[in-house]
Amino acid sequence: MKLDATTPVVVSGGGSGLGAAVAQYFMAQGISVGVIDLNVDAVPDNALCAQADISQADQVSAALSRLRAEQGQERLCVNCAGIAPSAKTVSRGAAHDPALFAKVIQVNLTGTFNVASQSALGMSTLDPLDDGERGVIINTASIAAFEGQMGQIAYAASKGGVAAMTLPMARDMAKLGVRIMAIAPGVFLTPMVSTMPQEVQDALAGISEFPKRLGDPQEFARLVETIATNTMLNGEVIRLDAGTRMQAK
Repeated sequence: MKLDATTPVVVSGGGSGLGAAVAQYFMAQGISVGVIDLNVDAVPDNALCAQADISQADQVSAALSRLRAEQGQERLCVNCAGIAPSAKTVSRGAAHDPALFAKVIQVNLTGTFNVASQSALGMSTLDPLDDGERGVIINTASIAAFEGQMGQIAYAASKGGVAAMTLPMARDMAKLGVRIMAIAPGVFLTPMVSTMPQEVQDALAGISEFPKRLGDPQEFARLVETIATNTMLNGEVIRLDAGTRMQAK
C-alpha cells in the first residue's frame, strides 16, 4: 500500500502514547489521520477526532462514521488504545477483582476487536488497489502476551488474545484483500513511562539485549509504516523489543 494524502488513516488511542506517535508521524507526512479516543482533549489539534469508548461497539461504529464523513473510508487502521492496571491473582488475602479483569479484557481485547472488525467491514467495500489490496489493520499486542510479569494477569491475557486473533482474522480477510498484523512492543518511552523514577527507567532499559535503552515511540510509528507499505507482511505478530525477554518481576 502506498501511503500519501489520498490514504485515510484511523488510529485508536491516538491521543497519547504510541497512538499519538503514530498519528503525529503520519500527519507530518501530510496524511489525513482520524483519531478515536476517550479523552478527546489530548488529541493533537490538527487531527480529526471522534470520541468513543472502544469497548462499546455502537460507540465505535458512530466514531468511524464521523471520521469517514470527513476523510473517507480508511485504508489503514492502527489500534493502540488500551489500559494497563496492575493486580495479582491473590493479594493481601483477596482474589483479583473480577470487575477489573473484565474491564481490561473489554478495553484491550474486545475494544481492539470492535475497531478492527468494523474497520475491516468498511475496507471490504473499497475498490482494490493495483495489487488487489483494500486495506491494512495493525493491532497492538505486547511482549506481556508471551512473558507476562507478576501483577499482569489481566493485561497479559488481553494482549495474548490480541496476538492470537491476528492469524485467523488475516485468514478471514484474505479473499477481500485486507491484511491483518500486530505489533508486540516492549517498553517504550511514552509519557507514562517518562514519569517513572530514572532508576526504574534504567532498570527497564537494562533488560534489553541491544540497544540498552527504552524504545522511541517514533520507532513504533516507523514499523507501522513498514507494515503498511510491505504487502508480504500478513497474519504475523512482530516483537519490537530490542531482544527483551521479561522476567517474573
